[in-house]
Formats: sequence, structure tokens, C-alpha cells
Amino acid sequence: MGIYEELGIKRIVNGNATLTRLGGSIMPRQVVEAMIEASESFVDIVELQGRVGQEIARLTRNEAAYISSGCAAALVLSAAACITGLDPEKRERLPHLEGLKDEVIVHRMGRVGYDFAVRQTGVRLVEIGTEERTTEEDLRRAIHERTAAILYFMRPDWTDRGLIPLDRTIAIAHERNVPVIVDAAAQVPPVSTLWSITGMGVDLALFSGGKGLRGPQSAGLILGRKDLIDACAFNGPPHPFIGRPMKVGKEEMVGMLVALRLYLAQDERLLLDRYERQVKYLIDAFNGLPGLTARRTFPSEAGQPMPRAEIVLDERRLEMTRDEVLQGLMEGEPAVSLASSGKSGLSVNPQTLEEGEERVVAQRLREILRLEA
Repeated sequence: MGIYEELGIKRIVNGNATLTRLGGSIMPRQVVEAMIEASESFVDIVELQGRVGQEIARLTRNEAAYISSGCAAALVLSAAACITGLDPEKRERLPHLEGLKDEVIVHRMGRVGYDFAVRQTGVRLVEIGTEERTTEEDLRRAIHERTAAILYFMRPDWTDRGLIPLDRTIAIAHERNVPVIVDAAAQVPPVSTLWSITGMGVDLALFSGGKGLRGPQSAGLILGRKDLIDACAFNGPPHPFIGRPMKVGKEEMVGMLVALRLYLAQDERLLLDRYERQVKYLIDAFNGLPGLTARRTFPSEAGQPMPRAEIVLDERRLEMTRDEVLQGLMEGEPAVSLASSGKSGLSVNPQTLEEGEERVVAQRLREILRLEA
């Protein structure tokens, strides 16, 4: 009996996404073994954080790097870094910002719930634009002496919907010496985003460690300017200030480094080809069956260059709603988590499926939909 069985916790086949509520992703065995090794000795945490950061910066072609306790913590520390720099008096005042730079600009149409993390520093988020579009003049008018940074959530498809392109955001921000923070938590793959975003001139780029990189779920990655990375560390643990609750253990630091090495060493094209095979299997399994339409969709829900299989249900003909199907998948054995899509569809994301699990998903769907195997 494993620990989950002992606790009465059901194991889930994840065809949904690299969701925090499902544990992010599955770490490769080499990452787990490196974390075990790291757990067996005492080390100087500050020294380890610095050395791991140097190595990750080298591997990702960046000026500097810092391991955070997830991408939300990266948002907090990045905002704090832009406010305080290496000034101890400013650091001690957070989140009380009287007399300090206390505003961060964000596109209204680019808002996500995770920007609450930035507000933990005490800043006020200044929205620009509308839900439909943002203009360059909107951004220029919002920048003034109290602007600490511009926050940009990276979704490649949002530019087509009216968001100011990232290169133009950077250019306008840098005209006024305002740093740009990009939340790219789920933007791996492609692996090139680890250097292409900062290569455009972004000051700090933030990634989840436990999504596409398959590192520890409790780790995140900040890449970018050395002075701002130093300021992230200055505000972070073990210092007793705003980042103190955001501890990163020696295990996560080492695990993140090994996960990154593994990701960089793999053939990303082969990985994406596997995703395509899994999607094709699911489409072939269900397309054309009574009451079902299956098709390939692209990109992923996070705008990544990955396919998904979408299965649309004729709920009246099947005498079953999409939500009933999703509930049945989670209640059965093994439990299967899929994403809802549109009014009556569901999506299967291959990124979180192990090789062969697409067959498990298909079998469980057949059972719920009462189709012959």
C-alpha cells in the first residue's frame, strides 16, 4: 500500500493541464534523486542559491537567475525588487510605500487573478486600456515618477486580441527607465522562451518550476537583469522581510537545476511529436461516433505551441451533459481529470499525460459514454 492509498487519496490521470491543484507535473526520477541527495547534508542556503542561480543563468543565456518558491512568489519578489533595489530602509518598509514608487501598470485585458501576488508588496495596480484593446498612448500616459514597473502576462494569442505587443511595451517602458516584468509561468514549451523573452529586453521573466520544466511544484524561476535579481534575493529568504515566508529549500534549488538540465538536454521536437501522436489517437478513437465530434485544437489553453484533442458532445443525443461526463471521469477508477471546452466540449491536454495514458483516457471516456470498447 502506497502513501496515497494509506491516506485514502485517489491517484488521478491528468489530461487537463499543469494545474497547481493537481500537483503541477510529474518530476523525472533524476530530479527526485537529486532532491534526496540534497536533503542529506547541511549547506549555506545563500551560497547555494547564488551558485545555482549562476549555473541556471549560464544554461539559459541570461545575466542572472533566482529560484523562488513558485511563480507567485516570483511576482512578489520581482515587484519588491523594483521598489526597493538594495536599499535596506525601503526593504524594511514594505508593504507600506508612502514616499516610494507604489504603482505597477497592467493591461486591463491582460489581468489574471495571480496579480494579487504583486499587490502583496503594497503597490496599486494601474489598469490601462479596455477589455478590447490597449493603445501605446494608454501606456505612455500611465507612466510617471511613482511607476515601479510594468507587469505583462505572457499569452502569445492576446496580442492578436488587442494587447500592446511585448516589444513595444518594452520600448515605451525603457524610454522612461521603467522595468518590465513578464509572467511566463506556463510558457514552456518552447524552451527558447527561457532566453528569448529577456533577449527582447524584458528586465525580469518569471516561470513556474513545476509546469513544463517538470521541476519541483514548489519552485519558480526568475531570469533577467543582475541588479534586479540581486534585489529579489535581498528581499527574499532567509532575510526577515516580505519574502521570508517564501522559503526555498536546498532540495528545491537542486531539483530545479537538474530539471532544467534535463529539459535542455531533451529533443523538444520529439516531445511535441509525442503530444501529436497522443492527440491523434484520441481523435481517431472518437471522431464520427454517434453524438461526438473530435478535433485537434491549437495552441494549448495557455497559448503554448502544443495541440489538444477536443471532443464535443451532442448532449441531447447522448442524454448526458459534458459536466456529468467530467464528474463521472473523476469519480471512477482510475480518476481522470479533463478540461471543459466551450458549451459542451472537453479537452485532453497531452502535456500531463504519460506515454500510453491517452489509452486510459479513451477507455474511461468509453465507459462513461456507454460506448462499446
